[in-house]
Amino acid sequence: MPTPRGTLDWSPAADHPELLAPPVAAAVGGIDGALVAPIDPALADTAALCDAYDVDLAASANCVVVKAKRAGVESYAAVMVLATHRADVNGVVRRHLGARKISFAPQDDAVGLTGMEFGGITPIGLPADWPVLVDDAVADAGEVVVGSGIRGSKVLCTGADLLTLPGAERLALAQPAS
Repeated sequence: MPTPRGTLDWSPAADHPELLAPPVAAAVGGIDGALVAPIDPALADTAALCDAYDVDLAASANCVVVKAKRAGVESYAAVMVLATHRADVNGVVRRHLGARKISFAPQDDAVGLTGMEFGGITPIGLPADWPVLVDDAVADAGEVVVGSGIRGSKVLCTGADLLTLPGAERLALAQPAS
């Protein structure tokens, strides 16, 4: 039966900066008890990871970077949603950010602005002025698997830990996927 920890070999994240993107390594110490595990980079995508390592899909929290625009001003935010849910980006997220227009950030922007690899972006270590919008289901999930900033590992923490990150806010922003 899949679990949040699956069959991965977890170790204290602060002890393994080589398994983290530089901005994540600099910030992970602020999350008490965060763990990291190496994975095959080819299995970094959620469905492949959960299948290969027996990780519960309901314990996998995805980080989506969005680009908001209002009056010619662009800003970015991170949206944290469980893999079993779908975020209401064009409704709840757009209104919360006060944007006229919102879209998923282009890959080059997301990678360049975060200092992380696409497919490994995590809310840990994001620019301090970015809102980190954490869905209620993530906050209440207990242990969750999130990115590490690289495709070759994953971080385990609690959904509540994500609320301690700079700019973090809890919102009802997603619904279970049907």
